[in-house]
Parts: sequence; structure tokens; C-alpha cells
Amino acid sequence: MDVALVVRRRLQELGLEQRDLAAAAQVTESYVSQLLAGKKTPPSPSRTDIYERMGKFLKLRSGELARLAELQRRQELKKKVADPPSPLFEHFRKLTLGKCDPLRRETVRRIFEKEPFGELERLVTQKLLDVAKGLAKEELDSENWLRLVARLSNQSYEEMRVVVLEFLDTDVFHVSLEDCVGFLDPLIESWNIDLETFAVEVVLNRRLTLERVKRFEFTESGPAQPAGIEPGLEEFLNDPSLSSDPSREEIAFLKSLNPPGKGPTPLYYYRELQNLRDPLHFRLSPSNPPNASEPRPETDGSGGKGKVRVRARGGRTRNGK
Repeated sequence: MDVALVVRRRLQELGLEQRDLAAAAQVTESYVSQLLAGKKTPPSPSRTDIYERMGKFLKLRSGELARLAELQRRQELKKKVADPPSPLFEHFRKLTLGKCDPLRRETVRRIFEKEPFGELERLVTQKLLDVAKGLAKEELDSENWLRLVARLSNQSYEEMRVVVLEFLDTDVFHVSLEDCVGFLDPLIESWNIDLETFAVEVVLNRRLTLERVKRFEFTESGPAQPAGIEPGLEEFLNDPSLSSDPSREEIAFLKSLNPPGKGPTPLYYYRELQNLRDPLHFRLSPSNPPNASEPRPETDGSGGKGKVRVRARGGRTRNGK
């Protein structure tokens, strides 16, 4: 049993019309008609409030329509996997290039036109969709915000709700002309990309959000640390005579040590811990003055030359060359 069948049957039982359901769900009657005729896939329950509104109006059990929609979407997804659709990006490419920074536009255009839907175009498209979807999901329950977007798009409030609901359910392979003209165009003011680092900057319409600029950067990181613990470190931690009750921060530091191609022994970790704890191995910063309880170096009054005396606890000193 699918969503459309349940809704149609319930409308008949209650003596209601599709226009009544559309008004309750705050969408257009055309959208409800296409949804019940099977011409539109039910939107994802996690991205819309339409099932909650419809279920309440039809006096159905809470969450029933959302559950049916999720099952129906899974079945349809299985059918699509065997034959994934080809990306159709004529409309979105035109919008994307039109919003690109003028100084970068021609360079980006040449890269886009090398392939039907190449890596750079997919990257930019995904980031624009991510930004727009994030804002749309935040503001979906704001009637004032939706009415403002509707005015900017020359659409009614109900039409804009339909556009947003469908937009939240789309992906980079299914962006439609309606998505572009109805929502993305008024929302996104401009974008730019650094072709060396692939950092993307998206500027949003100042009338629709306070946080206008969104930046995405890609940083290089080293190889992930192994999930296990080095045998030498494990032996060290299990030997109280060596480990001397290390703190959580000290253990984290020791775990980060990973000499390439070598198997450190417990003695290696013992010496690293002692080096970490010895204040003579670190320069003092203005924000971290010397602790009176810690050893500190002293000179013999010869202007920094000659022997160094280290004052130990209890006032005694030990000399070194």
C-alpha cells in the first residue's frame, strides 16, 4: 500500500476534496493532484512537514504517512539503482555560470564545457545545493521567510512551499528548472572558487539571511592514527615503575608518537614522557610564568656564560657544564 492510495481512500471516507487537503498541507492543489496520481515521488519524510500536516487533517495515526512514504521511496530506489539516470544540467549550468564571479567566469566555463558533468561542476553544484538546502531546512517553518522568497520569485506562498519541499528532496543528478528559477536564483547572489585549493565561497541574498557568506575549504591531513595501541606503549602503561601515573593528556601525546617503520620499546616511551615533563626542554611564554615548585636554571653571574646551576626543591642546587 502506498501513500497515494491511503490518502485517496481517506479523502473519500471523509467526503473531502483534494483542494481541502492542499489547503491543510499549505501546498498547491496541482502538487497534491500529481502526488496522488503517482506522477511525483513522495518526498523524503526527513526533509518535509507535509506528512504531519496531511495526517493530522485526515485523522490518521501519527507517523503513518511518513512510514509509508519511506517504504515506497526505498522500493523506487531499488528500481533506479539498476539504471541510474544521466545528469541533465543545461539549466543549472546556465544559472551556475551566471552567478560565478565575473573575473573567474570564463575560466570556469571552459572547464565545465570539457565534460558533460565533470568533477569541478559536480563540486560547485553540490556546494550550492548544500548551502541552499541548509537554509531552506532552517526556514521551512517560517511563513514570513517563505512569503519573502515567493515574492522574489513571483510565486504564491503555496507554490513556494511546493518548490522548497521538492528542492529538499533533490540531488545533484535531479536538479530541475523549477528548482533553479524558483529557489536557487533568488537565494544565491554569487559564488567563487580558488582553482588551486578548490576553496568555495558562496554569497547569499542579504534579504533572506543574516549569515550571507558561506566558505568551504579543503585541508590536507596526515594518515589516520591506527585504532590499536602500540605494544611498546601498552607494556609501558602496564609497568608502574616506568609510567609513573601519566595524565590523560600525556597518554594522548604518547599515542600520537609513531616512528615510521619501527616498533618502539617501553623505554622509548619512558624517555619521551620524561622529556615532556622536564621544564628545561621548553621555552617559557609570557602567559605561562615559571612555577615556583619546578626546577629553574640560574647563571653564576657571569652574564650567561659559564656554568649553569639548577635550583632544585628544598633550596639545594646541582651544577652542570
